[in-house]
Amino acid sequence: MNVKLENDYSNHYIHSGIVPNTYISNIDNPLEGYPKLQKLKELKQKQIEKHQIPPFGCKVKPKDMPAVITNWCTEKNLQFDVVMIGALSTESVLPVLNQLPLAKLCAKPGFLFIWTTEKHILELSVFLNTKLNKKFRRSEELIFIPVNKNSNVFPEQTSDAVFQNQQWHCWMCITGTVRRSSDSHLIHCNVDTDLQFETSNSPVTSHIPDTIYKVAENFSNSNRRLHIIPYSMGYNLFVRSRPGWVIMSPDVLLDNFDPIKYESSLYSKSLINNKGNHVQYLVSQTQEIEELRPKSPNNSNR
Repeated sequence: MNVKLENDYSNHYIHSGIVPNTYISNIDNPLEGYPKLQKLKELKQKQIEKHQIPPFGCKVKPKDMPAVITNWCTEKNLQFDVVMIGALSTESVLPVLNQLPLAKLCAKPGFLFIWTTEKHILELSVFLNTKLNKKFRRSEELIFIPVNKNSNVFPEQTSDAVFQNQQWHCWMCITGTVRRSSDSHLIHCNVDTDLQFETSNSPVTSHIPDTIYKVAENFSNSNRRLHIIPYSMGYNLFVRSRPGWVIMSPDVLLDNFDPIKYESSLYSKSLINNKGNHVQYLVSQTQEIEELRPKSPNNSNR
C-alpha cells in the first residue's frame, strides 16, 4: 500500500536541504493568537529593563577562569543567583568546568543553565551526574534550534552526513529549595516553552542566542546574573555584552568588570529582600504581571 505523506519535511530536507523548521508559520511571532501571554512578556521585559544593571564584561582566558572565579568567591564574597554556562561544544571545555567552584559561586536558592550541542550531550550528562549531582538537581531541559545552516549558532559538524545534529540542549538546574507555588518573588514558571527557535530577525553579529538569555531572565526574578563562556570562539566571532549580565569570556568585547561598581549597581537597581541573613537582589513585579503569569493549580482545586 502506498501512503502519501503531505508533510514529510524530513524527506523534503534530503532532497532540498531546507530544514523542517523553515515551514513553521509563526516562528517569527510565536505569541500570535495568545494576547495575554504577549502582554505578559511585554510587561516582564519592561520590568527587567527597569531593574537591569549596566553591562559588565570580564575578559579571561579559559585556563585562568577557575582561579579568577575562586578569587571572586573567597576574596570578594561574590555570588550569583543565575549562572549560565555556554557552551559545552568541544572536549577541551570539560577540564575547565571540572575546576569551577560552581557550588560556591551560585547562591542558594540559585539556578544554573548549562547548554551543549547534541554531539556533546553525553559528556554534559556525565558532568552533571558526577560533579554536580550533590549540589544541584536537574529541573528542566530546554531545546534551542537555529534558523538554518547559515546561522552563527548552528552547531559545528564533523561529518558530511545527510542528517546533521542541529539542536542545542540546555539543562536548568536548581540549588537550594524553590517552590513554584510559594516563591513567585524568585521564579515565574511556564512563561516560555521548552522548545525555542531562532528567528529570522535575531541578532546576527553575536555567537550567543538572544533567546537563551531571555528564557533565563523570564524564569528567574533574581538580578545577579553571570554567563561563563569557557572557550574561544575564534577571530571572526565575538561576544556582545548584555545589560543585566556579567559575561566572562576570552572574546567578550567589553572588559570592565569591577566588583565594587557591580555591587553598587545592584543596590541601586534591585529590590532588596532580606531573608534571614541572606540578601536577595530581585526584579520587582507588578500586580498585572501577577494576574497574567501562569500559575500552578492550588492543591484544593486538583
